[in-house]
Amino acid sequence: MIDLIKKIIKPKYQALNEIEILGKNILDNLDYLSSLQKQAEMFPVLKSNAYGHGLKEVCQILNKSNIKMLAVDSFPEAQIVYKNFKGDVLIMGEMPIGAYKYCKKKRTEFVVYNEKTLKYLSRFGKKIKIHLFLNTGMNREGIDDLESFINNNRKYLEKVEVSGFCSHLAEADNTDSPFNKKQETKFFEGLEILHKNKIYPKWVHLGNSAGVFNLKNKVFTAFRPGIALYGHNPFKEQDKSFVVASNLKPALRLYSTIVSVHKLKTGDRVSYNDNFRLEEDSNIAIIPFGYFEGLDRRFSNCAKFLFNKNSDIFWAKVAGNVCMNLSCINCMNREISIGDKVQIISEINNMENSINNLSNKIEIINYEMLIRLNSNIKRKII
Repeated sequence: MIDLIKKIIKPKYQALNEIEILGKNILDNLDYLSSLQKQAEMFPVLKSNAYGHGLKEVCQILNKSNIKMLAVDSFPEAQIVYKNFKGDVLIMGEMPIGAYKYCKKKRTEFVVYNEKTLKYLSRFGKKIKIHLFLNTGMNREGIDDLESFINNNRKYLEKVEVSGFCSHLAEADNTDSPFNKKQETKFFEGLEILHKNKIYPKWVHLGNSAGVFNLKNKVFTAFRPGIALYGHNPFKEQDKSFVVASNLKPALRLYSTIVSVHKLKTGDRVSYNDNFRLEEDSNIAIIPFGYFEGLDRRFSNCAKFLFNKNSDIFWAKVAGNVCMNLSCINCMNREISIGDKVQIISEINNMENSINNLSNKIEIINYEMLIRLNSNIKRKII
């Protein structure tokens, strides 16, 4: 009842920046990934605000699927999943020890990297489900010596349910990397150690997005797709797996709104530090989207965005330095008005303002571009 009252009295606010999430594309990507590993479950990775797409919104989209469990990084993320997703959650990140007691034990499984976490979780008994994480060579986190870990912690392992065994590939996006095979071999050696000690995890997972395409062993019972779930190819164009991953559909587009228009003359300067001056009379559009919102300053005098006013479709470039909450766009002689929409990011891969093309322009990976989209930007499921 209280929630209903809040909805009625909540003031309606028209956002100037808006991210549209294409729900069907996410579900289509999930179906495609699942078709490549029919024997396995998919654990969609929703960490970092669902790769910038909106954790709440992607949870709601995945409620329309048959997904049993989502993967997140932390307890704060898990809290959002509890409220918005019907299934369970796998917390992959390490947390302050005290945070574990606040998790919903019946709906949560935990990745364990060390003795301290295992010992703490063992106090909750068999209602706790853990996934042991083996360091297979990335040397970022995980158990280094599994045999010793089991021998030293047998009494704690007997108190919990070891429901999963996992690791992470360091070069999965390079199909021909020999290091992938080395990691896979070490992972299966670890699985044999578990079986020798009568530990038989239900969920055996090593593969991320690229792993869904490249790992062929049917022993794997789960995969953790992240960037691919959101429609982005995890491989470079020269990789032999690039083509098959090109069926993925990006699921995010972003619009801003013109809040000011300046009719300037040749030679007028725009934005900070006098690094842009007009070479001809031009109309400058101001949008409330800057580096706080997620537009990297390296896009200054560089990125082009798409305008579509009364069927007049044109590209216009950022003029001068990107500011904290504003950017200036040189629309030259085009007629523009306050309130006009500007497409900052397109979901179409071959558009100049696609995530991949924008990322390539300033030599960052598409992950960075996505997760830097500020969480306060309104997100809407389409």
